Amino acid sequence: MVFNSIEFLVFLIIVYTAYRLLPFRGQNRMLLVASYIFYGWWDARFLFLILLTSTLDFCSALMIGQGQMSTRQRVVSTTALLAAALLFVTVQWQAVQFSLTPFQLAIDWSNLLPSAWTGWLVWLGTLAAVLLANGLYPYLVALPENRRSNLCLATSITINLGILAVFKYFNFFVDSAEAALSSVGWQADFFSLGVLLPVGISFYTFQSMSYTIDVYRREIPPVQRLSDFALSIGFFPQLVAGPIVRAADLLPQISKPRQIKFDQTIRGLYLILLGLFKKVAIADGIAGSVNAVYGTTGAVSWLDVVAATLLFTFQIYCDFSGYSDIARGVAKLFGIELMLNFNLPYFSKTPSEFWRRWHISLSTWLRDYLYIPLGGNRKGNTYRNLMTTMVLGGLWHGAAWNYVLWGFYQGTLLCIYRALGIRESKQSTQRNSFNLKQFLPAATATVLFFGLVCYGWLLFRATSFEQIVRFTQILFTDFGNFSLSMPRPTLSGMIGLLVLIVYECLEYSAGNAHFYYRIPSLFRGAFYAVLTTLILMGASNAASQFIYFQF
Repeated sequence: MVFNSIEFLVFLIIVYTAYRLLPFRGQNRMLLVASYIFYGWWDARFLFLILLTSTLDFCSALMIGQGQMSTRQRVVSTTALLAAALLFVTVQWQAVQFSLTPFQLAIDWSNLLPSAWTGWLVWLGTLAAVLLANGLYPYLVALPENRRSNLCLATSITINLGILAVFKYFNFFVDSAEAALSSVGWQADFFSLGVLLPVGISFYTFQSMSYTIDVYRREIPPVQRLSDFALSIGFFPQLVAGPIVRAADLLPQISKPRQIKFDQTIRGLYLILLGLFKKVAIADGIAGSVNAVYGTTGAVSWLDVVAATLLFTFQIYCDFSGYSDIARGVAKLFGIELMLNFNLPYFSKTPSEFWRRWHISLSTWLRDYLYIPLGGNRKGNTYRNLMTTMVLGGLWHGAAWNYVLWGFYQGTLLCIYRALGIRESKQSTQRNSFNLKQFLPAATATVLFFGLVCYGWLLFRATSFEQIVRFTQILFTDFGNFSLSMPRPTLSGMIGLLVLIVYECLEYSAGNAHFYYRIPSLFRGAFYAVLTTLILMGASNAASQFIYFQF
């Protein structure tokens, strides 16, 4: 179920209606169930992993923050894990046939549960784990506070990163090892896992881990209800592609009654409209042109590579920021505020400014939980820490070497700009009046850095290292070949991109994301009509999954 689908629209209407009719605690429980239905729409088995992560970090934080758990908390956690393993992994739901038109419910009881013992392995493993954890609980409580906290934090991080490594990176490193050995004449055939990559696993794993770390740092107290914490991790608008929301921001909103204001609802609907415009009209409208160049092994010209890379630069921005806009808008309908994840990143003049504007929730996560713990700007290891952070940030995006190379490239840009002392001037941030002497250097810096960003997206989008080398050679050796074989973007993509550029230039010049509130209602209404028209035009585009779902 994706945001740009009829299924999601129906789902949202049903959930929103039920939400408005329920009391506070009922609202939270309903949102949790709805979020799990939303996530389980891809594959119900994924729900076990998110419940495992949520329960693990809920228990770890309690043991870190208060040194013990109540009997009720232990029973609820144990029951939740065993029930999740049974319902989402062990039960064979293909034995259930259900339809609404006409209504039909048929259950093949003989195949509902696995007959072979191997089908019970996950449940039996979960049972063994919870029995072991409960058996060790008295010894854990008796440990000194520092030792207990360190042990619980290490357990949380190890298991979370272990899950991420198995499902996302195991086959990548195995394949890389096989390729390295074969390059020196050794033939290796290592074991590989035939597992699916759970949607959004990188996002909710980082979000859940940050909660445990924050409790360990004594920045927030541990939450007392598993259902509240599970909702903060599984809240469906931000579950599969962020923003990566901090517990300190989200948990207080979940744990107390929410009042939905009219302005908040209107702002939410506007963000949903803007996000759909970015995704349906622009991103999907230009995707075909990008895929035609990056998906071919045939000959392409200099202009093909430049045009496709430039279009992908806008495609990934509209695709990802569009998702974030919709996520923030949907959350507002339920009275919940999510952080701003994109703030006009392509107006940046330096790499550091870019990462303050692009995927803000990830860049701040990497800063607070990786860069600063490594030493940050201290101890004379700034460049090492920058490179380590960005390479790992690139690997976070996907299990492929082009993402690692992209991270290395971003780290190199940060180091070069820092070494040269190139930083955004304070005067360039003051946009209340036009000054030609300030504008020309700022515009030049923006255009130059935008070109560097575009090449970074070439590394990101390339399907292989060979394609990176070939396209880079074309850029530097085939200049002047202006033949264009790339198909044109759709009409909605071209018009939508022009509208977006004008809109963001106005927003940047105003220095205020809410500048449109000062525009007369008639013109705002006309703008909304333009967005709606372009979305309807883009509805005929070949729909595609959000790019960041694969991460």
